[in-house]
Amino acid sequence: MAFRETAPGVLVWRYPVLDVNVTLILGGTGAVLVDTLSTPRQAAELEVAVRAVTDQPLTVVNTHAHFDHCFGNASFANCEIWAHEATAHRLAENSETLTHRVYERWGTTPGLDGLLDVVVTPPTHQVRTSHTLDIGDRAVHLRHLGLGHSPGDLVVTVDDVVIAGDLVEEGAPPSFDDAYPLSWPDALAALLELCGDGPVVPGHGDVVNREFVERQRKDLATLDWTIREGHADGADISAVAELALTRWPDLGAAYALEAVSRGFVELSGRS
Repeated sequence: MAFRETAPGVLVWRYPVLDVNVTLILGGTGAVLVDTLSTPRQAAELEVAVRAVTDQPLTVVNTHAHFDHCFGNASFANCEIWAHEATAHRLAENSETLTHRVYERWGTTPGLDGLLDVVVTPPTHQVRTSHTLDIGDRAVHLRHLGLGHSPGDLVVTVDDVVIAGDLVEEGAPPSFDDAYPLSWPDALAALLELCGDGPVVPGHGDVVNREFVERQRKDLATLDWTIREGHADGADISAVAELALTRWPDLGAAYALEAVSRGFVELSGRS
């Protein structure tokens, strides 16, 4: 199974390894590919799937710097690759160090063989706040809405479709590895201003809608004030995580602990 049309000229591939979404936007003079998967093998498979749909010139967008969304960039090195400046900075780090760090955590995951063969390829073009790509008969807008899932999340919009990256997650709790849980609700509030009646493509899982995003923003806002409340009371991280679970049971214990840890980092003024 490869790309399926979720709106006219907007196709999504829900890739089974890590349940990652890749989006292909078709235009009159070009196409935009949003995210490039995790390994050389996956990226080669993606390139074949893209070319089965279109032979138009391709522009690539990375929604953020996490490996499952951008480690396939090398297969598209002949294209313009756009990302937020924080993503560009992260991917410009020492490639060997970055790949080994990812391999240590994910190397035994089925379907991720080849992580050590990745040539980390930074974007060629950077976005600070916004940029528009012209692919002929439609405009593709890239926007950074603030800190959220990562320092450099980009949201892609075309017509009434919102491609949210990991600012929105379906099928699993949001990940807080290098997130900003106290800022994330504000980023989703800004994202909601872009949502109408059209589909919202999350970074992982099934395509959702505005109502789903509203629920996730509410959950993250509850987490935000729980962290602030606990920090102000001098509670330790584990106690605040337990309280967060009573208010958001579906978050899961490990995710709650990671979220509170990151929230305490935010409140300390560190990045």
